[in-house]
Order: sequence, then structure tokens, then C-alpha cells
Amino acid sequence: MYYIGLDVHKKTISYCIKRVDGTVHAEGKFDSTRLALDAWLATLPQPWTAALEATIFTGWIYDYLKPHAHTLKVAHPAMLRAIAAAKKKNDEVDARMIADLLRCNLLPQCYMAPSEFRERRRTLRYRNLLVRQNVQMKNRTAGLLMETGVAYNKQKLHGQAYFARLRKSPEVPACIQPLLKIGRESIERIAKLDRALMKALKGDPLLADRVARLLTIPCVGEVTALTWVLEVGEVSRFSSVKDAVSYCGLCSAERSSAGVQKRMPISKQRNKHLQTVLVEAAKLSQHFNDDLTRVHEKALVKGNRNRATIAVARKIVAYLLAVDRREKPFLEGEESADAA
Repeated sequence: MYYIGLDVHKKTISYCIKRVDGTVHAEGKFDSTRLALDAWLATLPQPWTAALEATIFTGWIYDYLKPHAHTLKVAHPAMLRAIAAAKKKNDEVDARMIADLLRCNLLPQCYMAPSEFRERRRTLRYRNLLVRQNVQMKNRTAGLLMETGVAYNKQKLHGQAYFARLRKSPEVPACIQPLLKIGRESIERIAKLDRALMKALKGDPLLADRVARLLTIPCVGEVTALTWVLEVGEVSRFSSVKDAVSYCGLCSAERSSAGVQKRMPISKQRNKHLQTVLVEAAKLSQHFNDDLTRVHEKALVKGNRNRATIAVARKIVAYLLAVDRREKPFLEGEESADAA
């Protein structure tokens, strides 16, 4: 077996091929293109296994190399940095280090979702970007009116009919009319794209059954269900609820030394997309589920509202994991509580 470490960048890929005993078979650099990868694959000894660090470029390279490799692994960048801290660091050294960690079975591996999930997840994250931009445009529109002293109804501002009447009002100065028009057109265009992307995701046959089961959980809507399915990928990778809660960023880091245990703030090592959606769902959950209301009230006695919200979000994760694992709809009562 030959062990290959790949240091991936936007324009180039550095590689190091090592034998079982650690001796270098070959090393070098080639362009980050499919044509260059084909030429490089033709020179490789067989059989071989490879590892590369998780970056924005890893996905397509992973999919391209996987059919040719005996085993292909992706290294966790944060853990890899902690293990391989060194005084001298460059592309060649990084490739050798990854090859050695792979050869010695010390590579901090991270989960790589199947390509069909990653493709759809890219669509959902793009939709989330559009939503953020839409909020920014709405805030900018309100800011223009406040800057010029125009009185408006906050609840009705972004309604089509009310906004049209407001623009015709003599109170609105002519200097901001073009900006208001551009802002309104952008909001409507982004909203139209948002609806189209959500419709495509909801109608996808790969996701339809899982999403339909998750929607039976009170307080779980279409966005929450789609985010869970696409960000988690294969639910079997979580061995317990604690692992899922940690992945969603709903627990704090632990620091223990000499018998003294300290709990730190909420960890930054998490899936930020899932964390955001779950926290928002937890804030609205009291209107849909009595069990979650009781969880919120119990946690509120021990701490503040933020702590109570996190406790509810953890319970939602338990519900999502139970329904997704059992592949059965959510049922109110003791059975669902025991499963969660």
C-alpha cells in the first residue's frame, strides 16, 4: 500500500507518496485541474490510499479521486493544525505530514457527506445567503426613510400596496425615490428566487420522505427539516444524542484539570447553519408544543432566557434524531418522549 498526502490549494496541489516504512516514493506539485489530475493519476503506483485537508476545494477533488483510490479520507482542519504544529510550514511539509498521519493511522478524519447531499446543501446555503441579503435590503429601505424623517408603519412597510402608497406620499423626498425603487425591486426579485429554490428542494424525491417525517414534529418547519437533512447527511453517523447536540453547537466546551472542572461558553466548533436554525425554532417552539414549553420553564428557573432557549433546542435535536433514526412520524405522548 502507498500512502499519499495532498495539500490542496486553489491553483495547485502538492503531494507526497510514501511507502509503508515511511520512505518517500515520490513528491511534487501539479495544477488544480481535472486534466492535471488525470495525468497525475496515470503515474501512481497501485494500490494507494490518500488523505486531503477539508477546504472549499475539497469536494470536487474528493469526488474525482474516490473511484481510483483504495481509500480516500478527509482530515479535520482544526484538529490537524493542533496535531501538526511545527516551526517550518510549507506545502511540501504539509503533504508529508498528512501522508505520515495517514500511514500511522493518526489522521483526524472528518465526515464527508455523499455528493448528492452536498449538491442539495449548496442550494440550501445559497438560499440562506439570499434571505440574509433580503433582510439587509429591507433594513436599508427603512434606514433611508428614517434618515429623511419620513413616518411609516413598521409592520406594513414591506407590503406591496402600502409601500406603493408610501412612495407617492409628498413626505417622501425626491432624492431617495430612485433608491427606494431599486431596493423594492431587489426585495421582490430575491423573494421570487427564494420561493423557487425552496420549491425545488421540497419537491426533490431524495429528500421528500425524510422531510415529510420531520415535519410531523411540532415547531419543525420546512426550513428546519431541510437544514437538518442536508447538513446532517447520514443520520447513522451519530451514535448518541450528545454527539448530535455537540455537532449542532448547543453545548459548551469543557476544561478539566487537577480535579477542577470548568464549563466554557458555547463552542465555536459546530455546524453554524444548524445552530442558527435550531435556536430560531426553539424561540418559537412554545407556541406549538407543551413538552417544549415545560422544558423552557424548567430551564428558566435555573438560568436566563438564553439558557432556556438552548435547552429547548437540545430537545428539538433529540426529537429530530429519534424520528430520523426510526423512520417513523412523530407521535405525541410517552412513546415519542422515550424515543427522544
